[in-house]
Amino acid sequence: MMNKKKGIGRFLSNIWRFKALILMAIPGMIWMIFFFYIPVFANVVAFKNFHISPDGFLASLRESPWVGFENFKFLFSSDQAFLITKNTVLYNVTFIALNLIISVIFAIIMSELRNKRLVKVYQTMSLLPYFLSWVIIGYFVYAFLSPDKGIFNQWIVSHGGTAINWYNDPKYWPFILVFIGTWKGIGYNSIIYFASVMGIDPTYYEAAMVDGASKWQQIKNVTIPQLIPLMSILTILAVGNIFRADFGLFYNVPRNSGSLYEVTQVLDTYIFNGLTATGDFGMTAAAGLYQSVVGFVLLMITNAIARRYDSESALF
Repeated sequence: MMNKKKGIGRFLSNIWRFKALILMAIPGMIWMIFFFYIPVFANVVAFKNFHISPDGFLASLRESPWVGFENFKFLFSSDQAFLITKNTVLYNVTFIALNLIISVIFAIIMSELRNKRLVKVYQTMSLLPYFLSWVIIGYFVYAFLSPDKGIFNQWIVSHGGTAINWYNDPKYWPFILVFIGTWKGIGYNSIIYFASVMGIDPTYYEAAMVDGASKWQQIKNVTIPQLIPLMSILTILAVGNIFRADFGLFYNVPRNSGSLYEVTQVLDTYIFNGLTATGDFGMTAAAGLYQSVVGFVLLMITNAIARRYDSESALF
């Protein structure tokens, strides 16, 4: 009994000690509860033949009949199930690899520049695309790829070539989507790596220079090893979203062209097109739940592998 009272007293003492930090965290906690934890219970829609009731969502949930795993058949019984899964996974694996490599390289280059004003200019320029919506970027890409007045086609024709109907020819789009997706996120993704590089203890570099290490050797033997734990953690988090595609990239940039579905159709666009065609909310909820569960399992597996080789490189 005494130990229990001591434990409660210690708990209350810690609350009072860190009251300022707790008060700062309360708005975020409330936001998480209302927009993340409470909506989790709505996943039951995935197992119901959901119909909207005029009496509200709870009445709709109560009156909709239970159908079990019938809604999941939409994903797995389709003849496109393998194609959309393959596209989603392969694109995300490519983005994870490219974002990791290019972001680290960009962060290291920025850290080596001595002109701080120039660094700020470069970082601002690289960060700007991240704040542009995919709708704007979609029109930006269309200005280059328009079959009639696109900049690329005008250049091709002016040099004696034949105009390309970009939005009907799927062979170019894996490269276009990868380039646009990487270009948009490179500035944002490199910020954390840049901050980590700038936080490395300068004495490591001083010791390396005393030993006669070149700039490349310093990067190879000091900078990159110091970044490995962060690189591992961010990669693990990215793997958790490997079954989620960036809807704006795959819907707005190729303009949802049916001729390009072979290389642009991913889980998110497939679900959206299915919802607009059928209005089946249960199917959409089932697909979202499937993505979340698979992503969570992959995250746990990746984290376990990372923890086995280096506990500091794992999330927990």
